[in-house]
Amino acid sequence: MIAVYDAAGQVVGAADRAEVYRAGIWHGSAGVLVRSGDGERIYVHRRTDTKMVFAGMHDCLAGGVIGPGESPAETAVRELAEELGITLIGTEPRPLARVAWDGEWQGKPMRCHLFAYELRYDGPIRHQPEEIADGWWWTDAELRAHLADPDWPFVPDTRVLVGDLLT
Repeated sequence: MIAVYDAAGQVVGAADRAEVYRAGIWHGSAGVLVRSGDGERIYVHRRTDTKMVFAGMHDCLAGGVIGPGESPAETAVRELAEELGITLIGTEPRPLARVAWDGEWQGKPMRCHLFAYELRYDGPIRHQPEEIADGWWWTDAELRAHLADPDWPFVPDTRVLVGDLLT
């Protein structure tokens, strides 16, 4: 079950994840842009080929869908620990942006309110093998160069906001 939102961004209930994706129901997701401590590099990863949506695509937000009763910040912290093995104690990622994405995935509508956060971090990263196939550090310029290619397989909801977050 995941939280269901209305088009304005208010939580209105919960539904099964597969049904939300199948019917294009508005929902919420939260992700964390992990930057190196000096802010010079961003952690980019490739999703596994077994993910329900955006399989095998690249992303620079460690994140996922918001659960019922969960705040976007709580989702961001949970997903950061699950996907990259980064456990936060006594700190929270900094809110960066929020965007409503009304797009399409595999010929079906997909509607999501994406809450983006940022964390400065230089510690170890441990991928959850079911979710992350690979990952590496890139400068903003390297990521921007890849994003300039519309055919580069990058998660579409992150693509709509990440350009504004790069230096």
